[in-house]
Amino acid sequence: MRKAIALTVVLLGSTALLSGCDKVKQVVTGKTEIANTAYPEKVYWGDTHLHTSNSPDAFGFGTRLDPVQALRFARGEEVTSSTGQKAKLARPLDFLVISDHSDGFATIKDLYEAPRAMITEPMLLRWYDMLHEGPEGSMRATAELIDAKANNRLPAAITNPAGAEQRLRNNWLAHIAAVEDYNEPGKFTAFIGFEYTLMDEGRNLHRNVIFRDSGNRAATVLPLASFGTTVPDGLWDYMDSYQAKTGGKVLAIPHNSNMSNGRMFMMTDPSGGPMSAEYARRRAAHEPIVEITQIKGDSEAHPFMSPNDEFAGYGTAGWEIGDLMMVEKTTPEMQPGSYVREALKRGLLIEQRTGANPYQFGVIGSTDSHTSLATADEDNYFGKHSGVEPNPKRATEAQNLGTREGRFGWNYLASGYAGVWATSNSREALFDAMMRKEVFGTTGPRMTLRVFGGWDFKAEDMKGDWVKAGYARGVPMGGTLKSGKGMPSFIISALKDPIGANLDRVQVVKGWVDKNGQAQEKVFDVVWSDMDGKRKLAGGKVPSVGDTVDLAKPSYQNSIGAPDLATVWSDPEFDPSVRAFYYIRVLEIPTPSWVAFDAVRYKLTLDPKIPLKQQERGYTSAIWYNPAG
Repeated sequence: MRKAIALTVVLLGSTALLSGCDKVKQVVTGKTEIANTAYPEKVYWGDTHLHTSNSPDAFGFGTRLDPVQALRFARGEEVTSSTGQKAKLARPLDFLVISDHSDGFATIKDLYEAPRAMITEPMLLRWYDMLHEGPEGSMRATAELIDAKANNRLPAAITNPAGAEQRLRNNWLAHIAAVEDYNEPGKFTAFIGFEYTLMDEGRNLHRNVIFRDSGNRAATVLPLASFGTTVPDGLWDYMDSYQAKTGGKVLAIPHNSNMSNGRMFMMTDPSGGPMSAEYARRRAAHEPIVEITQIKGDSEAHPFMSPNDEFAGYGTAGWEIGDLMMVEKTTPEMQPGSYVREALKRGLLIEQRTGANPYQFGVIGSTDSHTSLATADEDNYFGKHSGVEPNPKRATEAQNLGTREGRFGWNYLASGYAGVWATSNSREALFDAMMRKEVFGTTGPRMTLRVFGGWDFKAEDMKGDWVKAGYARGVPMGGTLKSGKGMPSFIISALKDPIGANLDRVQVVKGWVDKNGQAQEKVFDVVWSDMDGKRKLAGGKVPSVGDTVDLAKPSYQNSIGAPDLATVWSDPEFDPSVRAFYYIRVLEIPTPSWVAFDAVRYKLTLDPKIPLKQQERGYTSAIWYNPAG
């Protein structure tokens, strides 16, 4: 049934867009409406950033699983990976966004399947032959393609919208049909989306685009290509046009700011001039959340800007040396514009000057997997792309996205997932939660994180229905506290992943603009595991939780840490005259990394510099305080 629907849409798409829309409308007929709770009572887990064989780089790297197989895997079914290995999640996800690249959407798959005699463009013919040589040739072709994209040397047959429009329409409608067929409100949500792969030479400025709507609306537009531009304004125009034309809704999620060399979160507008209030508001309206962690590193913080934070720098090894394509090496002065914590601080500075904050965003995690497999589990890691699915060499071999070198397999993370506090498992409820920033991100573990900010929360509130109290008397993560009496207080709760590691500690990360106009930050340990009563604050820091990791197995023991941590915390340094933000960071006890699992599975002897254990973590969206509010 599902394959028949997809094929029918392709055929309809070759005649007229309206025909494709009619078919998509038939696919969604009969979907049941579901009830929404009065306020979010459950966190829903998903991946907003997955690539399938429709992404040109994914196909070139060996991925042969299409959107249908990606959706089946995310729902908890067993599939066979592109390299022939059985793959299944330990627990299904609640939602998925397949975000295949709009640039060259399904182009390389179509090239591979085309008759050779029909290909006349020399570069495409070269890539065609390399793709058919086998895995090594295919990898080389894809590296050349990515490099050509970064340097604006792609063949016109790929970048010319007129020539590619009908092919793109056919593939887009087939994609929509597959997504619609697997969307089951109340059970599993499949979003329609794509990745807008914006680049400034090698500087990563990518955004994932997510539609709130069903296929009949999304089918009225095609995914927007980023060819010929280095700024996001064209994407925002596209989003505005779609919403005005259809009455639908769409949002964008920037990712991998860690490889933008300072371009993702600038203090200026793209031209280098002062950022205006209008520009700041426009960015905030279109990009309500940011991907803080994923396979290609973690973008929360860096020791260069946060030297007093001993947990800054998680997932930065290998990614801090240059932009995405290693076209330009990273220098220290570029770093502030590449990390989320600094962006939140910069947002306060811009708001102080203009009255508008472009970086008042929430955070999520997602995978950016190019295998069609949305897994962020250390013991079930299938790699960045199908060329590095489980094998004995992948941890130590160079893994670079273009033809330049610089990064190795062990630099990649088995990360991350998005936690969304929504009133139901539906497109509408999940999307609306993203827009109001009631979301958080983790590096993979499904820990449950919640925070409310208010002016009169007390420890006694935790003994009753503190969630109801949080909504009634305060704001959840993503919200803004208006001026009140006294100092703000925060209800904070963290529960371990039900099948994962215990928790080490909960921290509040505060940023503010002091009276001299300088952005500041401080990390507070606010509640931590203390099974033996010996972990006490010393010099403002909590001692290490310990380490139970056994690398010979590998394994860990939950004999340290705590299954849950909760508190009501008030800012002891609060100044009601200065704007500030507060977000929660939660750390697990040490656990083995995916490289440790590979070392045991393949009996590897690894360089001692390669880390085999880590403290996985979660980050909530911030709560802002504005004295003028």
